Amino acid sequence: MGLIAFLDSVKQRDPAPRSRWEILTYPGVWALGFHRIAHGLFRARFFFLARLVNHVSRLLTAIDIHPGARIGRNFFIDHGFVVIGETAEIGDNVTIYQCVTLGGTDPAGGAGGKRHPTILDGSIIGSGAQVLGPITIGANARVGANAVVTRDVPAGATMVGIPARPVVVAAEDYVKPFMPYGTPCAQKFDPETQKLELLRCEIEVLKSRLDELTREEAHRKAG
Repeated sequence: MGLIAFLDSVKQRDPAPRSRWEILTYPGVWALGFHRIAHGLFRARFFFLARLVNHVSRLLTAIDIHPGARIGRNFFIDHGFVVIGETAEIGDNVTIYQCVTLGGTDPAGGAGGKRHPTILDGSIIGSGAQVLGPITIGANARVGANAVVTRDVPAGATMVGIPARPVVVAAEDYVKPFMPYGTPCAQKFDPETQKLELLRCEIEVLKSRLDELTREEAHRKAG
């Protein structure tokens, strides 16, 4: 029953597969299965065997999950080439796309040995994103493609850019139960585009005010 629920959760996030059997061919599914074994061995302090399972998994799936990483239910890696570090913690119903790194910092700089991110329930990490250090990605947050995140992300926030910063998302997009790749695919959500739009609005306000002052001066002189 747990496996069926997991496969159905993947189907809800990926429209491509026609059946549960097809989902079972996904490298992300196999990588998670290998990780469950490796993590059990790691907790039992069979560190060499845990690493061996990890290396076999990486060879077969191109996904590298350290045996020490803690992963919740219904975790879905869409495609491969993902790296997840030893002290990473991932909640339930988290989605990660290809080429994502949950990377660590200098062990001396971590808090109590914690060097890697914590990803809370329902978060989405887009393709190529780099989430670095012992930071927390809040529940239901969205990290856009190729973003570099080095600071905590509030729950429900949408982050894009280098360094990652929050962007405004239209209500009709925000309320969607799932958003592929973490952000709407539209130029208007790019931070640089938003800055230009804000500058344009400020210029329009200044022009209106200048026109108003010009008219007032003209009336004063005419009077």
